Amino acid sequence: MALPSSTRSAPSKPTAARRNETGVVVAIAATVLAYALTQTMPVPTVNVLRQAFDTSAAATTWAVVSAPLLAGAVLTPVIGRLGDQFGKRRALLTVLAVFLAGSVTALVSWDIGVLIAARAVQGVSLAVMALGYGILRESLPADRVPFALGLTAGVLGGGAGGALVVGGLIVDHLPWRAMFLAGCLLVGTALVLVARYVPESRVRASGRPDLLGAGVLGLGLAALLLALTQAPAWGWTSPGVIALAAAGTVLFGLFIVVERRVAQPLVDPELFTHRPILMANLGALLLGISQYVFYLLVPTLAQLPAAPDAATATGFALSVTGAGLVMLPGSVATLPAGSVAGWMGGRLGPRAVLGLGLAVAVLGAAAMALGHDTAWQVAGLWVVFSIGSGLAMAALPALVSSAAPADRVASANGINVVARTVGGSVGSQLGIAVLASQTLPGTGTAAASAFGLSFWIAAGAAALGVLAAGLATSPAAG
Repeated sequence: MALPSSTRSAPSKPTAARRNETGVVVAIAATVLAYALTQTMPVPTVNVLRQAFDTSAAATTWAVVSAPLLAGAVLTPVIGRLGDQFGKRRALLTVLAVFLAGSVTALVSWDIGVLIAARAVQGVSLAVMALGYGILRESLPADRVPFALGLTAGVLGGGAGGALVVGGLIVDHLPWRAMFLAGCLLVGTALVLVARYVPESRVRASGRPDLLGAGVLGLGLAALLLALTQAPAWGWTSPGVIALAAAGTVLFGLFIVVERRVAQPLVDPELFTHRPILMANLGALLLGISQYVFYLLVPTLAQLPAAPDAATATGFALSVTGAGLVMLPGSVATLPAGSVAGWMGGRLGPRAVLGLGLAVAVLGAAAMALGHDTAWQVAGLWVVFSIGSGLAMAALPALVSSAAPADRVASANGINVVARTVGGSVGSQLGIAVLASQTLPGTGTAAASAFGLSFWIAAGAAALGVLAAGLATSPAAG
């Protein structure tokens, strides 16, 4: 009787295994989607939140952008390392539980201080990408990993852009609390899927948590990002900004010293010096700069009023929803681009895909710098740029995951995620600075030349990223 039973059950094993693998991919994709939507949806609601809480624009900006950015950048390397040591599934479930608590608090916020605190708690969700990439590499067969990483990166890029449309629709048609209710539902769904489908890590890093290294790195990142965030308000040459930038630089140097001395470092110093990972981190930083210039300028350009003089016309006079719709085609294009990147990476290698993606982004950004006169033109060139950035975003985790040791995958991806986040902060502040420095005479409206210069900055950053990709020799080559 044993033989027939074995014969009947044998064909089902591959099917069951395939179904479990698909469940893992769906769970991680849902988690990344919850992060992308929840972090970006509030961006179009800045003015609505400012009026709802009767507060300043600076306080609202902290609630929408700065608080989650700072918290996420500081916590992600630590959480990635804890995931490597104690299990990525356990760490991801903990992150999602905290994320959900922050989302519920944001939903019921009664003043701007509570909302800022809630958004800071939500910032922990930045770590889901580092943990998710590690889980995909460990849970799937090698031939499915490139596609899964590409799909997840595409969901991240598409979700972030699509969230601007959703946020705009909410601003125009629903109470602002609706976006946080949607966030609660998304995070809760992701939590259930991860608990149901994601297995625990088989590979664990040894040692105890590096609390000293975590503290020094966290302070360094906080100082740097605070300087970038406050520079437009305080002035780029103000004593406060200079002091914070200097403190961040010193702390990063101290962090390297600490990590070389402790037995079990938070981040293995070799992860900074190993060329594929070093260049991947540089590429992530430059990609973040380029992307966030677009994230800032495209909706700004769409919503500015049009001027009768073609030489000084700067905007398309669209609503928040209309601005989101301008970005929608590019956001949608990111998803198939990420999926194609996984297929290409399996054949050409992630380094080649990273270089190709950044090269396409250069073309899109340069073309946008040369001409952005109509909404259709901007939407079309945004698609070109989004395809390139989607390819690059998908290649980054594949490059890092293939180059990092198995017990350091989450840590290495955590640093890469933070590098892109820091780049995003730099890019957004550069865009703000350029728009503020070039305005139409007698008004506070940005001149057309400001947009052209900003898009050239995005193109230049992506071009430097192409060079970094070229220097990221394959792991086999050392």
